[in-house]
Amino acid sequence: MAPSIPGFHPAKLRSYIFRLPFFTRVILLFIIIFWALELQSAWNVAQWGALVPAEVNLGTMYRLNTYPLIHLGFFHALLNTFALAPLLERFEAEHGTLLTAAMFLGPLSTLPAAAYLIIERGILRGNTSVMGARLSSVWVFVLLGAEAIKAWKANAHFQIGPNKIPTWTTPLFALIFVTALIPNTSFLGHLCALGIGYVYGLGYLKILAPPENILRWIEGKLNLLGRLPHYVSIDQKTYGRYGVLPTSNTPVSGGGEAGTPMTYTYISENALLPGQVHTYFGGSEQNVFNAYKYEVQELAGKGQEEISNKLGDMFKSAGLRYARQKYEYQAAGTTYTGENIYAILRAPRGDATEAIVLVAAWTNMDGELNQSGVALTLALARYFKRWSLWSKDIIVLITADSRAGPQAWVDAYHDEHVSSSVAPLPLKSGALQGVVVVDNALDHRFESIHIVYDGINGQLPNLDLFNTAVSIASGQLGIRVALQRMWKHNDSYRERLQTMLRGMVRQGLGHSSGPHSSFIPYHVDAITLQAVGDGWQDDMAMGRCVESIFRSLNNLLEHFHQSFFFYLLMQADRFVSIGTYLPSAMLVAVNFTIMAIALWIRSGRPPAPKVATPMPGKGPSPEMDIIEKDGMTAVTPKESLTILERQMFVPVCLVVSLHFLGVVPLYVFNNSSLKTLPYYFFLFTIINSLLPTFLANLIHHQAPLTPQHHLLIQSFSLLLLGMFLATLATLNFSLSLFVGLLSAPLSFVGNPFSASVEPKDVFPPMVRRIRSTVVLQLLSPPVFVWTVCILWGSDIGEALAEAAFAWKVNGLWVQVIVWCVWWPAWLVGSVLVNPML
Repeated sequence: MAPSIPGFHPAKLRSYIFRLPFFTRVILLFIIIFWALELQSAWNVAQWGALVPAEVNLGTMYRLNTYPLIHLGFFHALLNTFALAPLLERFEAEHGTLLTAAMFLGPLSTLPAAAYLIIERGILRGNTSVMGARLSSVWVFVLLGAEAIKAWKANAHFQIGPNKIPTWTTPLFALIFVTALIPNTSFLGHLCALGIGYVYGLGYLKILAPPENILRWIEGKLNLLGRLPHYVSIDQKTYGRYGVLPTSNTPVSGGGEAGTPMTYTYISENALLPGQVHTYFGGSEQNVFNAYKYEVQELAGKGQEEISNKLGDMFKSAGLRYARQKYEYQAAGTTYTGENIYAILRAPRGDATEAIVLVAAWTNMDGELNQSGVALTLALARYFKRWSLWSKDIIVLITADSRAGPQAWVDAYHDEHVSSSVAPLPLKSGALQGVVVVDNALDHRFESIHIVYDGINGQLPNLDLFNTAVSIASGQLGIRVALQRMWKHNDSYRERLQTMLRGMVRQGLGHSSGPHSSFIPYHVDAITLQAVGDGWQDDMAMGRCVESIFRSLNNLLEHFHQSFFFYLLMQADRFVSIGTYLPSAMLVAVNFTIMAIALWIRSGRPPAPKVATPMPGKGPSPEMDIIEKDGMTAVTPKESLTILERQMFVPVCLVVSLHFLGVVPLYVFNNSSLKTLPYYFFLFTIINSLLPTFLANLIHHQAPLTPQHHLLIQSFSLLLLGMFLATLATLNFSLSLFVGLLSAPLSFVGNPFSASVEPKDVFPPMVRRIRSTVVLQLLSPPVFVWTVCILWGSDIGEALAEAAFAWKVNGLWVQVIVWCVWWPAWLVGSVLVNPML
């Protein structure tokens, strides 16, 4: 039987694809269909649908809409699909399927095409055809331009040293990057698309959008919501993921001590109205809470079946219909089993199309019994049942633990679970609009509420949900708020920086930080409220905080959209937006790309000869050429005028092979038991330290590398690293920045230019190679993992087992970045500078 890789879950990829909205699916399907049609020779698809200026007339106006769907080949279509899918999915989820189709099949296709035709045909008198805007769809740059304008409205500049750069210019860097590095790209086509995106982001194209009342009439008449799968209603539309600034509440941007870039938080969703209602939880509810708490304490240490039966009886006595769900996971040689129990409160004023979730895990992330949290959740469920103001269903969920239980439930809720290990849900409601998790393992009064918001793979909830919780807890109820385990925050520069760095470390690790983390990958905004400290706040205060948050969530007219999804928090009321911090990670990634380009150019040139200086009164040497121009005479080496043919087979094979080699540690560390993981990792560390020498010897005896091979190998490796990190920066900024900084020496160690740049270097080449080898060994991924575990006081086996659990259960892909991106790049650099090569 062929070995399988259980860690690679096809269900995770299937889950993402099946969550794509309707129009996004249709567009991606047409891209694939047109690519498949290009494989046959009977009909020239490119000639039929490309945007060729000379062939556009009244009979071929369809070209203004077909050109984004046609590509130059499989590689072009694949890159376009990867670039377009997340942006178009976000646009459709915010604006609705019908409006998205109307805009992208209309103005957002024809306007960039018209602008291109006017400039190319009318001004430049050219006839360059455009298909799919060559590698990056015209729609990608339209969407990038629109998002850049929205980010610019929220934060006008980002600062690099003393220079302030407008936020709206960020897509221009991408435009220059694509044009410089990717052949056969249409700079003019990209520029026209970006300009239309800017105009759309400024709101000047809204006049071209169909009226909303007409769209609603079409939806209702054709029953599109009921007939089309994954159709997004026009009522769920928004005006941008970055949010529109309210005119009455403009955020204040500025610098703190030492010029710290930050913005004061604000509520963008005006319908939330946090803290505007009076809370009534208390009084007699205190007795109900105490009774439930006593029952929970009595169940401590009991079996899962007895706990579930008792919780079911409590839900039933509160007049709620409940259901149970069993699950079982295998990770790191350990079996994780449990049973979730949940109840649904049907909204008296709703139609079961939307729901908000109240969660309490039986044991919290620290492994402690969540006694007050579970009791408070049960008391709130009974309390909410008595109110008739709810317009959204309320789901009350008690999970067996804080990691596997929430993941099993949310996977099954969205029908993305593995049926062999997770049971389906017998009861469901509508789309989840928000999740609040209660975590209180204390048996005494608490001092402050610790808000935990980090999601899987560095994803974050909408900032408005966090701001709502902060506004209610600190503003309405006078409860102190803490985050990132900063229990005492005095608003100093050092504490702001420490809070931000802690958040970046958690984001970079990407693991589950609470039951809320499992919901965020499904675009469900969630936070955990954790009671900490010893103070005078009682459980009724926590209950009133949850009640007020639910009252705000009940006011939502549509899904969270009007605030930031990418941010770094420095304090409860201060944050750094993506337009400010993203350039730093991009600059680190561009470092590798620039060096790769320089190495590529250098590989086509012959080695620099020793220039012979002609003696006075004599002609130039045979190795010199005389160039005369405009009465000036120049003597230049003949070799500098030649271009060498690049031998790329060996460099490409070596780089690709070493990147595929990363699958070995990825598989071993995600599929080994807890007992064997420390030994395997220790053995891997030893092998890793000897592997560059072994590979260098093998290459030296089997296929000795030429100086050009050295240049090309390092160029290809750095190019891949730069591309990966630039893409990763938009998904997980912190992970991209950390890996980029740790990989920075790869751009300099063993630099082929060192001989010419540093002719007076006191160190001979062999000493420089040994020095570079030592530096890289100290910065290798295994050594870094050992160092982090020692500094944090963590057991290496438990840390690897935690990562394996997150890989199998939560879909964590940080290991892919470490072993398939960072480690191969490190290995290539170590081989090239090895003294034995």
